[in-house]
Amino acid sequence: MNASSTTRTDPLARLESAARTAVSAVGGDAAEGLDTTLKPSAKPEFGDFQLNAAMPLGKKQGRNPREVAAELVAALASPESGVADVIEEPEIAGPGFINLRLRPQALASALEAMDDEGLGVARQDRTHAVTIDVCGVNVAKQMHVGHLRSTVIGDTVARLFERIGRKVHRQNHLGDWGLPIAMTLHSLRTRGVDLDALDLDALNVAYREAQLEAKGDAKGLAAAEANRCGPHRIAELEAQQESALAAQAAARDALVRLQSGDAEMVAAWKRLIEVTMDEVYRATTILNTRIDVDSERGESSFRDDLAEVVDAFVREGLAVEDDGALVVRFEDRERPMLIRKRDGGFLYATTDLAALRYRVQELDSDEVVYVVDARQREHFRDVFDACRMIGWATLPDGTVSELKHLGFGTVLGPDKKPLKTRSGANFKLMDLLEAAVDRGTAAVRKRADDPNAPTHGLDAAEIDGIGRAVGIAAIKYADLSCDTGRDYVFDLDRMVAFEGDTGPYLQYAHARLSTMLEKAGDRFDPAAPLLVDTPEERRLVLLLLRFGEAVADAATSLEPARLCRYLHSLATEFSTFYSACPVLKAEDDATRSSRLRLVSIVRRALADGLETLGIDAPRRM
Repeated sequence: MNASSTTRTDPLARLESAARTAVSAVGGDAAEGLDTTLKPSAKPEFGDFQLNAAMPLGKKQGRNPREVAAELVAALASPESGVADVIEEPEIAGPGFINLRLRPQALASALEAMDDEGLGVARQDRTHAVTIDVCGVNVAKQMHVGHLRSTVIGDTVARLFERIGRKVHRQNHLGDWGLPIAMTLHSLRTRGVDLDALDLDALNVAYREAQLEAKGDAKGLAAAEANRCGPHRIAELEAQQESALAAQAAARDALVRLQSGDAEMVAAWKRLIEVTMDEVYRATTILNTRIDVDSERGESSFRDDLAEVVDAFVREGLAVEDDGALVVRFEDRERPMLIRKRDGGFLYATTDLAALRYRVQELDSDEVVYVVDARQREHFRDVFDACRMIGWATLPDGTVSELKHLGFGTVLGPDKKPLKTRSGANFKLMDLLEAAVDRGTAAVRKRADDPNAPTHGLDAAEIDGIGRAVGIAAIKYADLSCDTGRDYVFDLDRMVAFEGDTGPYLQYAHARLSTMLEKAGDRFDPAAPLLVDTPEERRLVLLLLRFGEAVADAATSLEPARLCRYLHSLATEFSTFYSACPVLKAEDDATRSSRLRLVSIVRRALADGLETLGIDAPRRM
């Protein structure tokens, strides 16, 4: 449903429009800039919504706010408002709050309008695309727990934009170029490693060993000579330094061969990428993300652009020489950004500028979001400002692209320190995923042992499939439900629980609703008239009607946690409704049919919301 059709058919949209018109009519010029948003009432017994414009309007006009409120009430209650059939008589409370209550039939009509394929989510009609920087792995290195957040958050932000109708480009910026990769290639080749039989564990070891081989200790040697530490110690350091320099020289030679297109070296380089990305795509598939080979764009993609990027900054007078290097200076900070070293080498900032230009100009993006560790904040501040200075953030039609760094916090262990293995190493992401799947499967199997459980009697493959969905939901929801910039504690016991604010709780709520509809069979009529008679029905319907707003709010704020909070509230509110309002055993056919349709809409909203979060919604649990 698009925004215009929502305004015509949704009583809530009609009421919001009428409120704006009333405030404008009563306030005149003084109403300019006033907030006319209807706030959900904190106390349902006083109404469904509050209009709080009377107080600021009275202050601007020098009038008693209750007098202003009385005029607003009269305007809303008049036939000319177009909402007299939608609301009951407005009430004034306190210093000038206006309590508004929708008529039951208006609520039913609003829910009727929402009950279509779009579920009330307004689609944005935008010319340009959104680009999301996700995952960000390095070739020849294992994915670790830090990649969990960039992958899960990035993909979910992309799904949110897709849900509101935006065209989205996911970009997985691989660290696949430069001297470290050349070091690894040289090390593998000199040791005669069979690249066809190579796996990522062996490749990761080779990467670390190559780094050690090229690591000298020039300062240590100078200190040993200055302090006359003895010929044996000096000889050791000289040998270490000589070996390191030889390894560095060999790596540079390998890089030159790679850069010049040496067929054998290029083939080996491609094999390193293949081994790395096979594991990456296995992880992204388990995580149910839409990150695949089409998202892949490494540093090597921009290697031929780097000299031109630097030349462009020089031509525009934005890059200046500093001790043989080239830097970009900013008026509001002392720290310059280095874009070319004294030896002519380029840096991460240079590559990021080339990538950002591509993402804005070539991918035609009016918004570019980098989902990267919060500690990179200053780096992206520099890159974004430099891009704006040179004009690359402006599209040909004059649209200025919004450049955003969505920084995320750290995954912590039970000791509130960054999550590590017992040996102190970074947790491999695949180990974490396997642990979550094992825990989820164990929980589902335990429940399936109960003869009354909906999963009792399912075959082992089905049980394992549900267990996998539960385990992955547990870690994804735990990540997404906390504010992005915050650290969070990784606690599988809590995450896999079927109660509380967890992914499995939402999955279980969806499964309960699915079972209820399955039991209803032919008694469920998707077109049954909707009745909103009880306070519990009213609260549930009002919350359902905010689904589209929750999705849009999560997308525009880049905060998936807002959708998580909404879905948890919806599941909890349904539980309250179900405790007070029998469904299958309702007092009459009309009430049962209405409530079954209400159950169906809640189930669809939960399924839609979970899908937008990238979480599977099993029909049985």
